[in-house]
Amino acid sequence: MREGPVEQTKLKTWSALSAQRRKPSEYEAVAFDVHFLNDYAQPGKPGPALPSLDPDAYINRWYKKNLLESPLRHDDWLAFRDPEEVTYRRYNIIQEGQENYVAEIMDRFSNEAHDTGLDGEWQTVLSRLYTPGRFLHHTVQMVSAYAATATPASTISHCYAFQAADALRAVSHISYRTVELARSHAGAGFNEDERGHWEKSPEWQGFRELMEKVLVVYEFGETFAALNLVAKPAIDEACVRQLGRAARRFDDSVLDLLADAILKDTARSRAWTAALVKFLGKEPANLDHLRAWIAKWEPLADRAIDAFCAGLPEGDRAAAAARQATRDFRASLGL
Repeated sequence: MREGPVEQTKLKTWSALSAQRRKPSEYEAVAFDVHFLNDYAQPGKPGPALPSLDPDAYINRWYKKNLLESPLRHDDWLAFRDPEEVTYRRYNIIQEGQENYVAEIMDRFSNEAHDTGLDGEWQTVLSRLYTPGRFLHHTVQMVSAYAATATPASTISHCYAFQAADALRAVSHISYRTVELARSHAGAGFNEDERGHWEKSPEWQGFRELMEKVLVVYEFGETFAALNLVAKPAIDEACVRQLGRAARRFDDSVLDLLADAILKDTARSRAWTAALVKFLGKEPANLDHLRAWIAKWEPLADRAIDAFCAGLPEGDRAAAAARQATRDFRASLGL
């Protein structure tokens, strides 16, 4: 029998990842199991989310209601992975390239006096349906940022965090263009009437109602369904894709190209959304819950699409295309 201290086998990675018998990737190193919540802060698990606090503390009651008691279930939430394995470093590299492209678009068309040649009818559309859009995209940012704080796995939180950053990118583009348009068309209402349009113009009231209601959905599962499966697809299809298509008909190359740039963020968001739905689908009851939430929110999103697209040229066609695209997206997920 060997006497003396026994030398323990040194792990080459964290114990939670030891089964894969390899060094963790950069993504795993920064995204796996890094929640400030403990292991119990998952749907179906007992105990307070923050055991260092009184179980009856408000924050524990909040997480108990909106996360631990979520009807969505999974045996191993930490098994979820972003299919594109986006990290903060990688996100910044990707978006640096995208923003360099956007800056080139802005500079090129500014030097060509692009805005001075915009049709008067299109200026009216821009002032009512484009420049007020920063309020809408900011609501997407706010919901995404909240959702990042109330998920059962840090790998899901990471996806929401980058989705929130994408929304701020859209806000910054619109804000920049608002100032440019105001300089080229003084008196057209640019940089003056945006809040009024957001709060009162009929084209915006559907999306304003939709997002104000999504903003006060706090439960993990319904937040995901309401935002990523219903509201955000409606916004992307109507307020980005269809608006961008309308821009082509009025020779607004700047908005056309900016819409395409934002839709690259949409594609990345949809990729992780699809991955999470597939992940949840291992428990059939989860899909039933998602379908029920979609049925609840879809009519409101359809009305929002119809109201917004009514202000676009070929409004009925644009609305029908946007509604169908949202359904095609959900159908591709088996929903």
